[in-house]
Amino acid sequence: MSPTSTARTDRLAADTAMGPVTLDVADLAGMTAFYRDVITLQVISEDGPVVTLGRGSTPVVILRHSPALKHAAPGSAGLFHTAILFPTQTALAAALASVAQKAPRRFTGSADHLVSQAFYLDDPEGNGIELYWDRDRSQWSWVHGQVEMATLYLDPNDFLREHLTPEALESPGSGDAVVGHVHLSVGDTASAKEFYVDRLGFDTTATVGNQALFVSAGGYHHHMAMNVWNSRGAGRRFPSLGLGQVDIDLPSSDDVGALTERMRHFGVQAADDGRTVSFEDPWANRIHVRVAGVEG
Repeated sequence: MSPTSTARTDRLAADTAMGPVTLDVADLAGMTAFYRDVITLQVISEDGPVVTLGRGSTPVVILRHSPALKHAAPGSAGLFHTAILFPTQTALAAALASVAQKAPRRFTGSADHLVSQAFYLDDPEGNGIELYWDRDRSQWSWVHGQVEMATLYLDPNDFLREHLTPEALESPGSGDAVVGHVHLSVGDTASAKEFYVDRLGFDTTATVGNQALFVSAGGYHHHMAMNVWNSRGAGRRFPSLGLGQVDIDLPSSDDVGALTERMRHFGVQAADDGRTVSFEDPWANRIHVRVAGVEG
């Protein structure tokens, strides 16, 4: 069984969810085409140097043209991957087939994580992407307050043979898709836990020694994760291409207000406009919190 969620003022609300991920990009046209044609997202809006892609009215990725920025140095903190969650295995298979047909060299791997099935790739500017589907929560196993996850072999061709339908192949961009979780590269997991669990208010759901930390609200397997696999010892980020902002959606303005108060209590500098609040983690990864469904 998953941990019981209680209404505590030091925790995020149980129905917290992830919003879109903003990426600073050098080639706006090329990156827009990739997320539209390969990842099978739809262009929701275009506003000068900013393109928002998603499904229906739900934004998933916001591309911000930032040609003055350079790529980050190897070993820097930042984005490990944006994880896009599909509601069915068939919908996931349609997106995977699109990757296989249009950008097979971008594919980097796949895994059965017990709670989910996942496929990995990089976009043309090196930002990691995970495409995944969740098993029902009744099939997740919790031991001593931590969810059991693994990295088991998952054959992408077998997955396509089993789940891809002609209808899905013909209309790969139909149906829902959301940001299920966001995985960051950080300098150390102890500081990540202090910030994301002790201050921000997520619950720890899994750890991999001092290499990786998984956190969530409401008993999800993870809304965010932080690892040091490519970035151990990294300090604060310099402005660079890649991660621009991570959005977190809370259910009410009261929840945003409580978080704002909590972060200020801990001395975290926060920009608060009354509807949203923004702050930086110890590595200058920008976190933007808003009421679900409210722009800004």
